[in-house]
Amino acid sequence: MKYLLTLSLMKLEKKLQLKNLEHDRVVIERLVDENISGKLDKYLKKLDGEDVEGEISFVIEENKIGRFNGTLNVFIDGKTFHYEREDFKKLDDLINHFFDHLKEDLGKI
Repeated sequence: MKYLLTLSLMKLEKKLQLKNLEHDRVVIERLVDENISGKLDKYLKKLDGEDVEGEISFVIEENKIGRFNGTLNVFIDGKTFHYEREDFKKLDDLINHFFDHLKEDLGKI
């Protein structure tokens, strides 16, 4: 599922692919939106501009033992960030963990 978020002048497209988690889509979308507007807002404003486009692509799945695996790929202003994690007990911890690392990396730009 794709949806578009506009931050000032920047267009940020979000793609979310869920495996065995379709019933949690609303919660996952809320967590992603909260992290973008909360943790990343300040960092994304540094990259903001009329011609700046970005994409946040998430793949999250519940594995066979009931834990969560995920991949986050972010492309903003020609920069690429990639994160993969496995076996998280809590879904919100996995999503928050991804955004903590992305925030750290954006802070280095």
